[in-house]
Amino acid sequence: MTETLSPVLPDDIDRAARDVLEAACARKLSLATAESCTGGMLASLLTDVEGVSSTFERGFVTYSVDAKCELLGLAHELVERCGAVSREVAVAMAQGALAGSHADIALAITGFAGPGGPDDEPGLVHFACARHGLKTAHREAHFGDIGRGPVRIECMRVALEMIAEAMN
Repeated sequence: MTETLSPVLPDDIDRAARDVLEAACARKLSLATAESCTGGMLASLLTDVEGVSSTFERGFVTYSVDAKCELLGLAHELVERCGAVSREVAVAMAQGALAGSHADIALAITGFAGPGGPDDEPGLVHFACARHGLKTAHREAHFGDIGRGPVRIECMRVALEMIAEAMN
């Protein structure tokens, strides 16, 4: 059971985190995260499981455009052209986290956890998962205007599923 987040996490997410970490540990794979709208929640979840959290290599919390560019190597032009919440930015974030770490797999999340600007869709989230030697996977989710906390929790479910898929 996760220690820090367990009071707010549904049981299936808690179990998925343990399963992902145990599988990564058994395969000797390390993990990295690049998070925007989740603010480090995935990194926290992956370090909360006692005995297998050592498979987590590092996390990047890149909430601002400058942070995405400075820490993950994204070009400002890419973010300006595509938007910070886009397939292209999510993929670049995952690839940047992989390149900027010693991890075997990197998962990126960028989205609108709550209301953004007038043209922003609350609950729109892009995920990308990069692994050395494989094509970077992408997923787009439309969670709706369910609130910041519930969107972040739903993001954990998708992120863990994508990491599990990248290990197979």
